[in-house]
Amino acid sequence: MTIAKDIPTNALETQSLSDRAHEESYQIAQAAIMAADDRKAENIVLLAIGDVSSLADYFVIVSGLSKTQVRAIANAVEDAVAEKMGRKPRNIAGLQDSTWVLLDYGDVIVHAMMDKEREYYGLEAFWGHAPKLEVVIPQV
Repeated sequence: MTIAKDIPTNALETQSLSDRAHEESYQIAQAAIMAADDRKAENIVLLAIGDVSSLADYFVIVSGLSKTQVRAIANAVEDAVAEKMGRKPRNIAGLQDSTWVLLDYGDVIVHAMMDKEREYYGLEAFWGHAPKLEVVIPQV
């Protein structure tokens, strides 16, 4: 019997694959955060929802001051994640209206919202039991 190389054969290898997947998710979230910051997104929040749900590993939530800015943030995130991580979103919702654009990468979900929608839907409050991670943006 032959065992494929990419199939874990013991718990140690499984943990290693899991750690690598989690690290990749974090890198996608960081790429999204940096791209959003480049487009002057405000109130950037990173939630580790994987600790409380199987929906995704991370939520990145950012605000824009106008529909144009929200759209620009979403486009910048999509471009940066594709360039740095080689990943395209599974789904993009809300781009036409651009008051709340959602980019779903499976393991990372990016929410670019106008303040009114962000306050109304209260994602941070709804997912308040998820750890809020510190967002560090290197100064260039």
